[in-house]
Amino acid sequence: MQLLKLNARNDAVKMLQELLNEAGYNLQATGYFGTHTDKAVRDFQSKNNLVVDGVVYTKTWTTLVNKVPVDLSDMQRKFLQESDIVDLANQLQLEPAVIKAVNAVESSGRGFFIDGRPKILFEGHIFWRQLQQRGFDSASMQVGFEDVLYPVWTKKFYYGDKREWDRLAKAISISPNADVAEAAYSSASYGLFQIMGFHFKALGYDEILEFVTDMKENEGKQLDVFGKFLVVNNLVSYLKNHNWTAFAKGYNGAGYAANNYDIKLQAAYKQNSKG
Repeated sequence: MQLLKLNARNDAVKMLQELLNEAGYNLQATGYFGTHTDKAVRDFQSKNNLVVDGVVYTKTWTTLVNKVPVDLSDMQRKFLQESDIVDLANQLQLEPAVIKAVNAVESSGRGFFIDGRPKILFEGHIFWRQLQQRGFDSASMQVGFEDVLYPVWTKKFYYGDKREWDRLAKAISISPNADVAEAAYSSASYGLFQIMGFHFKALGYDEILEFVTDMKENEGKQLDVFGKFLVVNNLVSYLKNHNWTAFAKGYNGAGYAANNYDIKLQAAYKQNSKG
């Protein structure tokens, strides 16, 4: 169990925030232990007769896990195995550390939320475009759905936890038209490697729901889809040659530099290639 406190920033904090939300709090799962998370932790400790110090370690972790009505063993059953990574690395003639680097940067190494559903991030600006591509007038459909349908990217509406599925469901509810549902599913990124749904046809799926079903199965299946994505988009050579800038641009688009994506990949590779 990892010790966490104010100003910590990692995936363990994100897990903590998800668990606190399951216990009745309302936090954004950002992975940053800020003042809102500190306040929630102290409140939880107070209500459960723990030392109120804002520090999350053995007793607070144990009490929180025991209080939360979710089966964490179901998520464990879906975990990626080292052999899965080695198999794909051998298939693509890559170092396992390269695949682990992308995994770490894209999802902090976790492809599922604590309720067992795959990790997703719903993108309202992508939904705007996907609707337009299917002949809909996105602007006329926006009223009442401003948090899931907007023309320009923003992270203002992100939750970062299982409530992203609620945002997806809200987008689908705009219309009973099946094309709207396809556009909505296509507008989320899924799993360990955060592959956007709109790639489903290029990855060999006839229907978007076939892609989503595979994303729900386990992290091994998410890894398989990542391998297909690398091949289809001619990205294998960039990883093989450690050309992080070219890979970052090909994988995340021209905006990669704003988030230092290439720098993060290089750092994650160095970390995973130690020893």
